[in-house]
Amino acid sequence: MSIEQILVLAIVQGLTEFLPVSSSGHLILIPAFTGWQDQGIVTDVMVHIGSLFAVLAYFWRDVIQLAIGSIELVRGQKTQRSRMALYIALATIPALIFGAVLKFSGISDAIRGVEVVAFGAIFFGVLLYVADVVGKRVKSMEDMTLAPALIIGVAQAVALIPGTSRSGITITAARFLGFERGEAARFSFLLGIPAITAAGLFTALEAYQQGGGVPADALWAAFFTFFAALAAIAILMAVVKRTSFLVFVIYRIVLGLLLFAMLYDWFPGLLPSLS
Repeated sequence: MSIEQILVLAIVQGLTEFLPVSSSGHLILIPAFTGWQDQGIVTDVMVHIGSLFAVLAYFWRDVIQLAIGSIELVRGQKTQRSRMALYIALATIPALIFGAVLKFSGISDAIRGVEVVAFGAIFFGVLLYVADVVGKRVKSMEDMTLAPALIIGVAQAVALIPGTSRSGITITAARFLGFERGEAARFSFLLGIPAITAAGLFTALEAYQQGGGVPADALWAAFFTFFAALAAIAILMAVVKRTSFLVFVIYRIVLGLLLFAMLYDWFPGLLPSLS
């Protein structure tokens, strides 16, 4: 890959992985506007690793508490930290099961169409707006119990449908359940740690079975993705402290309409075609 492709891929993947705007929709637009070939499975693994390290770096205090809580959980100690570790572990299971079903049934390939991404970007964007408007802002992470954790976990599983956005749908579920915007985003990011790790390990295993190594450009992509993802997390956490998710909702609707316009050639000659 050229340095330009590495930088664009890293920035787009890093930003859209954690902003509630659907990374899959943006990854479709990159080759459409640039003509670049697919970056390959190994690079996909590396950029997700870069995103994972960004979460670990930004929420390092929470990560340490979860690590301690995991140890306490194994020892049978009942503390706030061990309960949170348990909730995140159990809330990850729906995504793992749904992901395995989609993968081994072949459905995951069937739903990767542009129409699905465009519809998901719009529909789940509107759903985020509704949740943000009607949802109360009374709960914090300390109020998390098993039931809401599992509901948010099921929402994360739905994010495997292209165009949904993992952060977007989990924040939507948390807002419907009455969690404050910042706390909803915080739980969403922490819940993403085991999910992103599992996806990265599974993809890495596939790459290993195919006999592929890790080229230097994939390592550079991971490096730059780390900083882009870190910026995305900081941006979102700053936005939710000051305003609503409306700006992301509008962006998602525009993205979905743009994908539909390119797919059905609404503006021939003006936009590249995806048909």
